[in-house]
Amino acid sequence: MKIAITNILLVMICFSAAAQDKLIKIDNFKSDYVMSRNVEIWLPKEYYTNPDKKFPVLYMHDGQNVFNPETAMGNIAWEADNAARKLIDSGSIAPVIIVASWCTPLRYFEYFPEKAGQYLTAADKEAMQKINSDRGGNNTNFYADEYLRFIVKELKPYIDKNYRTLSDKANTAICGSSMGGLISLYALCEYPKVFGQAACVSTHWPVLFNNDNMSPSEAIRKYMNQNLPKSGNHRIYFDLGTETLDQYYSIHQEKVDNIMRNKGYTEGTDWVTLTFKGAAHNEKSWQERMDVILKFLYER
Repeated sequence: MKIAITNILLVMICFSAAAQDKLIKIDNFKSDYVMSRNVEIWLPKEYYTNPDKKFPVLYMHDGQNVFNPETAMGNIAWEADNAARKLIDSGSIAPVIIVASWCTPLRYFEYFPEKAGQYLTAADKEAMQKINSDRGGNNTNFYADEYLRFIVKELKPYIDKNYRTLSDKANTAICGSSMGGLISLYALCEYPKVFGQAACVSTHWPVLFNNDNMSPSEAIRKYMNQNLPKSGNHRIYFDLGTETLDQYYSIHQEKVDNIMRNKGYTEGTDWVTLTFKGAAHNEKSWQERMDVILKFLYER
């Protein structure tokens, strides 16, 4: 009996020592709602060393920029996996699964809050369609509702079925930058029983890439005023830099912060807005504060 126990312990120690974080890529994840796209899943090594344990899940947009510099914009990724590993090792956050769905050429209209479209003028829509065309998109319809159905009705069920997840809203968060910040907020508003937390990074409030026309951003705020979940059951992270595109954001964020206050959210507890002076609108800046984002979502 002693020999058997010793052997079992030896096997467990060897397994633990050999366990590593793992990144799984699914090419062309099929959907009935939107274009197929690549999906990457990061599993912390604790997933393997604790076979009976379930883990919270963070869903991220623009997945090509999340882990791998080779596929990221400017060859600089958020390196969310490295940030998470350092925080887990230091005991700052609990282990978490990160699921990153790549974007498609339909990104601009997949990420704009679709139901906010009811508050847009015809001129707003025309201006948005021109921007979308200039950025390589060939679509003229909004697809955010379809994109969220893909996440909620297809991607999340797949993850919950195939991996050991804590699938309730308290353990399900969503995160993105720029237009990805808009769709993250929209996800929380549209599916408050699915997502308990949202991280909206350098949220692209201006929509038209400057402040010459404030109408589209006002449309988002009108939607937000009507649909933001009641305070007390959700947590929201906002941030912005001060350089490049982020220089236009503060006037919008101040108005959003007022909505948060009016809705009863408590700054510093279930909501934060952080300004990073000197930070630009790019992956390098977002990489540098990935630890701050993860701490807000998962700090012990």
